[in-house]
Amino acid sequence: MQLCNLHFGGTVVRKEQREDGQDEILVETDSPLFKNLAREQQVLLTHGDSIDQVAPGFRVSARSGVLVSAIEDPKRRIYGVQFHPEVELSTNGKEMIRNFLFECAGCTGSYTIEDREDVCIKEIQSLVGDKKVLVLVSGGVDSSVCAALLTKAINPDRVVALHIDNGFMRQDESKLVSVSLGHLGLNLRVVDASETFYNATTTITARDRVTKYETKKLKETTAPEEKRKIVGDTFMRVAETAVKDLNLRPEDVYLAQGTLRPDLIESASSLASSAADAIKTHHNDTELVRELRKLGRVIEPLKDYHKDEVRELGKKLGLPTEMVMRQPFPGPGLVVRILCTEKPFIDASFDATNQLLKDIVNTRAISSDRQAVRDRIVSSINGDPSWLHEDHGLSVTLLPVMTVGVQGDGRTYSYIAALSLAKPASGAADWKKLFAFAKLIPKVCHNINRVVYVFGEPVDRPIRRISVTHLTPDVVDQLRAADAVVNRHLLEANLVTALSQVPVIVFPVDFEDGKGSPGLASEEGAVISPRRSIAIRTFITNDFMTGVPAVPGRDIPEDVLSKMVAEVLAATPNISRVVYDLTSKPPGTTEWE
Repeated sequence: MQLCNLHFGGTVVRKEQREDGQDEILVETDSPLFKNLAREQQVLLTHGDSIDQVAPGFRVSARSGVLVSAIEDPKRRIYGVQFHPEVELSTNGKEMIRNFLFECAGCTGSYTIEDREDVCIKEIQSLVGDKKVLVLVSGGVDSSVCAALLTKAINPDRVVALHIDNGFMRQDESKLVSVSLGHLGLNLRVVDASETFYNATTTITARDRVTKYETKKLKETTAPEEKRKIVGDTFMRVAETAVKDLNLRPEDVYLAQGTLRPDLIESASSLASSAADAIKTHHNDTELVRELRKLGRVIEPLKDYHKDEVRELGKKLGLPTEMVMRQPFPGPGLVVRILCTEKPFIDASFDATNQLLKDIVNTRAISSDRQAVRDRIVSSINGDPSWLHEDHGLSVTLLPVMTVGVQGDGRTYSYIAALSLAKPASGAADWKKLFAFAKLIPKVCHNINRVVYVFGEPVDRPIRRISVTHLTPDVVDQLRAADAVVNRHLLEANLVTALSQVPVIVFPVDFEDGKGSPGLASEEGAVISPRRSIAIRTFITNDFMTGVPAVPGRDIPEDVLSKMVAEVLAATPNISRVVYDLTSKPPGTTEWE
């Protein structure tokens, strides 16, 4: 839309206000693009630049507050939108796309998912010929559907299913994989490669794209991208060894993976886009895999599918519903659900951001000589801002750790803001208000991409220290125990399919660090401490490109959540607090790394 406006004589500028998340816009209902839709629409907006002067011949057909959200020139049949109609967070996005195709462009629809299945099968058959296929399966939805598609495309005797236990699986995960894949009638081979992964390294190309360096061992690595690449490359090396053990010549074997379109987009693969910013490197889209792909030895029949489409395909292929609808688990396993670090993340903006957070949750206390700050906060709200001036009874602080997010279509590693009740004994959490702040905070503080609620006593002091954290057995055991508790309660409450995914994360913050020691809490640094915290990240989506957290009391019973929190604290050693992730995607990704 911006390029279109600029090309035809309009202007585009970077304004102080940016938008990263779901918000309300007002549309002109006489526009063919918004035919049969209400004036108020919830859409996903992710942009920093905005249209200033509209190009001659165009009119504004939607606004987000004072910002232009859509323009059109019906005579030339040119339409542009600032938001993302293709994602689930744009509630009526499909209707808008349908209006564009059939009302604006005059298209007709005849394409079906059966066509896509047939295309996938023919692609497999033409690539493989009479050779065997080694399919790397985790037991999750993507790899299981990939395996099922392979068995339909070629003789099942030529499909070798390989499950690799990397030592970072969930409790009893490998046993569950064996049972699930047995229903497919595949020749399943399980490889316990725990020690190999634990001590693995890999070679990575530096930022200059020329220099190469060897990483530390996985058990000593803290950088999220390095962890993913070590796991991905080690995964492929173990697979190659397994091929040799099967007395198969590598040049006569193809590797099959359940890579989806979002995987390629988020890792900036050239198959999806030549200019995309890498949001995260997926374990099955590393440099080694890309080299194999160039040689034509990697089959990814689902590379044009999204998660909801894969589930539908799986049902058509005859997979059991309980397998097709199970919650996703990342290929690298618990590796990417442990935030590793050796020092706190505190940059020059830390203290100023902490103060701005306090201003946001206590706007009515901002002094008159700081009116510009108040105006900045209020202008970031679409609609009536009067609620902002209430007494919210909340404390807020900035956490000195980074999580991955996506803001303005690019990857960010940014701070976490932590909200807590100032007087927890006074009542239950006001979830509506907490989610309102979770939406507002990243709009005002662009260096924050995630907001959490901390259960328990108020966190009303600066947090400037972290617990040194690596992928050591004690840390993995902490997460494995907490994850088992959360997933058991999800199963007992019949929430496994109602909630698309519920990652459980361990992160290196001890909220009680320094209590009772004057001045210690304000000291900056790292401590050798076994105490960390657990995050529960609920996620509701169909396509996994965007999504929202579950609202307690609506999407997840509050008593179930309370039981989870209490049991995690009781059953998991050395856990300081449990937090609940309040962040939509964007600005926060599904996983924290």
